[in-house]
Amino acid sequence: MGASLDLSRAAARPTAASTPNIAGMTREELRAAIVAAGVAPPEKARMRASQVWRWIHHYGVTDFGRMTDVAKETRAALGEAFALARPEVVERQVSRDGTRKWLIRTAPGIEVETVYIPDVGRAGALCVSSQVGCTLNCTFCHTGTQALVRNLTAAEIVAQVQVARDDLGEWPSPKADRRLSNIVFMGMGEPLYNLDSVADAIDIIADHEGIAISRRRITVSTSGVVPEIGPLGTRTQAMLAISLHATNDELRETLVPLNRKYPLAELMAAVKAYPGLSNAKRVTFEYVMLKGVNDSPAEARALVRLLAGIPAKINLIPFNPWPGSTYECSEWPTIEAFAAILNRAGYASPIRTPRGRDILAACGQLKSESEKLRASTRRKVERAASPA
Repeated sequence: MGASLDLSRAAARPTAASTPNIAGMTREELRAAIVAAGVAPPEKARMRASQVWRWIHHYGVTDFGRMTDVAKETRAALGEAFALARPEVVERQVSRDGTRKWLIRTAPGIEVETVYIPDVGRAGALCVSSQVGCTLNCTFCHTGTQALVRNLTAAEIVAQVQVARDDLGEWPSPKADRRLSNIVFMGMGEPLYNLDSVADAIDIIADHEGIAISRRRITVSTSGVVPEIGPLGTRTQAMLAISLHATNDELRETLVPLNRKYPLAELMAAVKAYPGLSNAKRVTFEYVMLKGVNDSPAEARALVRLLAGIPAKINLIPFNPWPGSTYECSEWPTIEAFAAILNRAGYASPIRTPRGRDILAACGQLKSESEKLRASTRRKVERAASPA
């Protein structure tokens, strides 16, 4: 079993619904649920589950009555025993550049943001969240100012994909002309602190009879939860991304406090041992460009040395501002000079074009609207209350 960080507020834990929603169950969970509900006997449950699975994940139906190759009495029994409802879309925003962001409420007090970015990957990428809030407190990240509420279930992760495909008109599952071709676990939360749910969600998303997005087009980004990097590769065969942002422990501990627990030497060793790592399956290192902090030519050369021997590409991310942040984005000529050093060393180092900044949908800007108090504000209050 993977690590599952549980700092949940008891009141925010998911509660059992009177009618189970099967839209996010794994194949085995679906088969077992059909048997338990008496919809089909054990010897026919696998076949019936495959039929239902295809209607849910290939055709995107939310009404059992539309499952036309299932007998009417069975459809009625399914409708009595189960639900197929989507979560509530609280808010939908569309950026000037075509980026779409949804605020999705999966349960009372449980809200996450999901972002679709066109023209990324083969056609377009969906940035999904794995937790409500985050515990990592990366100082440049807006999500890090929101306290962790809880891990998302696999069903809640898959629901983000379903909501996006509803809005994009992606049902039934297209092949050559799909607009949503890639999934990136780069939204709210640290995926490797919720590996069990992330792995189950990837199994559902990648299933060839359903949503059918290849595992090679699914990327999981971690800030460096070293013990779970190997299990991620073994269980999911997903592409790996590392939220790096610094080349030495001292600076990285400031930017990514998790580095105090898992320093760079341990992180690099885990990356080098990632299952399937090769020139055809490179690790992506994400590096946010912070003015006067980590953007010097010396830092670029140190990055080259740090990644020596690792099949990798480096995404340079212009810092995306958010209310209350103390950082500034590096100047464009500085970013280009940084990229040139990496390119000369043989690393592909694209500069990520900021997308969705006007709707706070860009990298590092996601934060559910249910959390209003910023960490920066909390710190000011705490300092004011402390004795001199």
